[in-house]
Amino acid sequence: MFVPEKIWWHKFGRYEKNWLIIAFIWCLLLTAMMPLWFLYGRQNVPTTTFRTTPAEFQQRVDDFVLAHQVGVENNIPIVAPEPGGDAYILGRQWQWYPILQLKVGETYKIHLSSMDVSHGFSLQPVNLNFMVIPDYDYVVTLTPTSAGEFSIVCNEYCLVGHHIMTGKIIVEE
Repeated sequence: MFVPEKIWWHKFGRYEKNWLIIAFIWCLLLTAMMPLWFLYGRQNVPTTTFRTTPAEFQQRVDDFVLAHQVGVENNIPIVAPEPGGDAYILGRQWQWYPILQLKVGETYKIHLSSMDVSHGFSLQPVNLNFMVIPDYDYVVTLTPTSAGEFSIVCNEYCLVGHHIMTGKIIVEE
């Protein structure tokens, strides 16, 4: 039977010590960068979260659509909220509802919620990503900077029809 010596490890060599020091300094640098990037990176969209129920949120969305509808595309209402006002988007299997029509340079408070399961709200091609969970109203403050049509894609697997869950935001001059 083999029994290890009392001191079974070997001392680090010069190169191994150098690489460990470099790796440790790199870890410290990256750890320090996380809060700095959060505070000064201007990458995080301001959000506020409220508790709600699917029925309450559905009623707010329906009232919003009735008050601000300007058209229809593929049986989905196109809604133009007032600049500076609230806009509502709900996620449900397998659709983002309604289509928003916004203006460049105007600020909107976009309320997001899910009616059924967790969904991922991914605005493409600008790559804004949010988790949308039932029973929560996420309020995202958004100011569009360029005109065009932006796709909303669900990036959180939400069962069989996940691949067809898309929506749209239209931004006009």
